[in-house]
Amino acid sequence: MKGDSSNIVQRLAARLPPWFGDANPVLDAVLAGLATAHAWFFSLYGYARDQLRLKSMSDMFLDLLARDFFGDELRRGANQSDSSFRNRIRIALFRERGTRQAIERVLTDLTGRKPVVIEPARIADCGALGVNLALGSAGCIGSFAMPYQAFVTVFRPLGNGAAGYPGIATPVFTTGQGAVLTPYSMIQPAVTDADILTAINAVKPVGTLVWTRIAS
Repeated sequence: MKGDSSNIVQRLAARLPPWFGDANPVLDAVLAGLATAHAWFFSLYGYARDQLRLKSMSDMFLDLLARDFFGDELRRGANQSDSSFRNRIRIALFRERGTRQAIERVLTDLTGRKPVVIEPARIADCGALGVNLALGSAGCIGSFAMPYQAFVTVFRPLGNGAAGYPGIATPVFTTGQGAVLTPYSMIQPAVTDADILTAINAVKPVGTLVWTRIAS
């Protein structure tokens, strides 16, 4: 393969004068040593080149790029792979902003559940008496006294909690034999309420007020 040790040995040998001969153990050892070092340099060059583009970036360089563009707003999740984190960065870089749809999309991407957005000054959200709204039955009461405001209900991601781990009252805990503790990663939510509020502030139109309710 191009750039590996055997390839570099062939390249070096092709540039030597012919009087060394084909069978020369000392020369072969020298060339092998040089080729090993140059193969490592070549692989390092390829790795460094890959870190110049988001599509090929990996490891800590993805975290550095996310920090440069988004500060603390976008961080790698626990045990999150490079490909998954790269996809989150790409979505955040090219995400729609400044619209109602932007809020709906970012919250759906974040939690996996579509939020409920109500704009009091938007007739399509609140309806009209005698048309598609019944007092005390269904619908929201609108108000033109609340322009540039919205009420958003966000639903936390669904999860299975600590499935498969015994409860505190099971024998594994009361007998003291091989107690099993639930991993912290299963206790700590993947998406916190602070993440939700940060996502809304990142895409909402400037000069608007978004009242947020977070439900499970």
